[in-house]
Amino acid sequence: MSNEFESTKPEELTDFVGQHLIYTYANGWQYELYVKNDRTIDYRIHSGMVGGRWVRDQRVHIVRLGTEIYKISWDEPTGTAVSLGVNLAWRKLHGVIFFPRWIANDPKKTVCFQNEHLDEMTALRDAGPTYPRLVVDEFADITFIEKCRPDDETVIACAPSELPKGYTDRRN
Repeated sequence: MSNEFESTKPEELTDFVGQHLIYTYANGWQYELYVKNDRTIDYRIHSGMVGGRWVRDQRVHIVRLGTEIYKISWDEPTGTAVSLGVNLAWRKLHGVIFFPRWIANDPKKTVCFQNEHLDEMTALRDAGPTYPRLVVDEFADITFIEKCRPDDETVIACAPSELPKGYTDRRN
């Protein structure tokens, strides 16, 4: 058995780093993701339970599972855990989001630019409740893909509400 795809190796992620994706889950929620480098992503949530939320410099674990197939996983200051399987060749994504109960009860508390509210997010997380978690397990179609430079601070630089009309309607 090959050990070729066992762990995050920056040299295996060069084709994935810089990818900028817009995708829509089967439940209608629309997200945007930029793979900033081999350990960091930026993202925006355009619609769904926490639509309007956006985050920069989220630390993640990324592994290459095969040709054009990657997995990204992370744990947020809110207590939300996320794992995404991304197949660029098929333009498909599978995401599992584990929302703590406090977000399920009042999701709007997280709708902000998280980076400016880290103390508030961790305080809300610590206050709970955490369980039972709300698990969202969905497939998504990747509707837009572009390759950007790594560590480009201009890719995701504003709130979803500040984007031009039609921004997320782009297809390629």
